Amino acid sequence: MTSALLSQAMCGTVDTSPLLPLPDRVVGLLSELGSPPRLAAHLRAVHDVAHQLVAWLEQHQPAVVFDREAVLFGAATHDVGKTVHVSELSGLGAAHEEAGQALLLARGVSPELARFAATHASWARSSVGLEDLLVSLADKIWKNKRVPGLEDLVVARLAEATGRAVWEEFIALDEVLTHIGDGADERLAFQASFPIHG
Repeated sequence: MTSALLSQAMCGTVDTSPLLPLPDRVVGLLSELGSPPRLAAHLRAVHDVAHQLVAWLEQHQPAVVFDREAVLFGAATHDVGKTVHVSELSGLGAAHEEAGQALLLARGVSPELARFAATHASWARSSVGLEDLLVSLADKIWKNKRVPGLEDLVVARLAEATGRAVWEEFIALDEVLTHIGDGADERLAFQASFPIHG
């Protein structure tokens, strides 16, 4: 049975910020796993930011080809391993990454979608695609954390896809990240309003 707090974190009305609800498939997964409400709130905030990023890409960078649904699912599930490694919700640790991928695979999620649980903190590897970079970026910018190395990788992918100069892509990305980052306080307050246990 899903607790009222968990349900509110995943898809309830939010007074402080108009966050999109998590997708139904993710709501079912988190309910089944007994997700901590704070984790669900975090995943909802990152999913909302990913939605803003993909909407911007689709509108302003139509030449960029990427899997929109994969990015949104990845953002909504990237920390699912913290249902097992709950201490990593309030402390450091990376055990949740492989655990999350294993949890998703065990529940029938395709490897292409389950990978984000393992790759969201490993954007520097050469094997990561644009989708992985976008999930990683959403996981940083939701709280207005700017990571130049990650942003440079995204800019390079955008410039390669559009044929525009790197500096042009940098300015465009910086503008949208600044705009998204402006909502960080509301997202942080939303996440903090939910307990780790409950």
